[in-house]
Amino acid sequence: MARVLVTARLPGHSTERLAADHDLTYRDVDAPMPRDDLLVRVAGVDAVVAVLVDRVDAELLDAAGSQLRVVANVAVGYDNVDLAACAERDVVVTNTPGVLTDATADIAMALVLMTTRGLGAAERRVRTGEPWGWSLTGHLGTSLRGRTLGIVGPGAIGLATARRAKAFGMEILLTGRSEPDRRAVEGLGALVVGLPEVLRESDVVSLHCPLTPETRHLIAADELRAMKRTAHLVNTSRGPVVDEGALVAALESGEIAGAGLDVYEEEPHVHPGLLQRDDVVLLPHVGSATVETRSAMADLAVDNVLAVLSGGDPLSPVRG
Repeated sequence: MARVLVTARLPGHSTERLAADHDLTYRDVDAPMPRDDLLVRVAGVDAVVAVLVDRVDAELLDAAGSQLRVVANVAVGYDNVDLAACAERDVVVTNTPGVLTDATADIAMALVLMTTRGLGAAERRVRTGEPWGWSLTGHLGTSLRGRTLGIVGPGAIGLATARRAKAFGMEILLTGRSEPDRRAVEGLGALVVGLPEVLRESDVVSLHCPLTPETRHLIAADELRAMKRTAHLVNTSRGPVVDEGALVAALESGEIAGAGLDVYEEEPHVHPGLLQRDDVVLLPHVGSATVETRSAMADLAVDNVLAVLSGGDPLSPVRG
């Protein structure tokens, strides 16, 4: 019987499958496990089901011991996992791709609508009791039909967002480190261009790239300055892809028109310069937050653990 640690509460009933055949330590709490507690509880386990706020590094791997076989990250991104350190110790790393594509694309499209139409500020005006009345020129936003959406990172979520935007009548530009699926590009009538052209030509730039050393602060002062003054930035990928200080400066100077963010550079801390701005929409990292999606993520993570512990191949391994 293997020992398995689940670091935070999982939706659905996936932990019952782990407990049926293995010695399960399940922390049935939503909040992240404190680091000191995590380093103690991981000792001697064969598998860890981790969430994106758990830092899986050499320190944690050493605390676990040589019997650790698999780390199942309940997220599509894995920037919280030191892949090299895991590889050195023959620890399999898995993630949960595919199952959260639609939910995250829905939120990205929602942020496109919210920021271009100024819906965050409009909603706050009603909720705070500020006097208001209908007027022909009140709360004017911009329409999407005929506008251009630039997708930075045309993977599954980026392309799903593009399909939603296409239904709103938007033109699509794609840019990324690898070529997107040709059939998807043709179906969208999209153009594949470089990042400078995406920044220069897009009315909305939506970020869907993974966080890597190359993409950290991919969008900083120079990139924001290259965007249209009427453009909006949307980020549902990882917070550090955007230099938040530079974003605040660009908004204050009018270099761009607005932003919609679901992720933050030092999450859960949000740059104070963003908090009071009516041209910014802020969400608390809810891109995949539907019952169906989060349950499917948990199920896939558990399936990966069970597969590895039974001597099989993981369903969704991360290749370093």
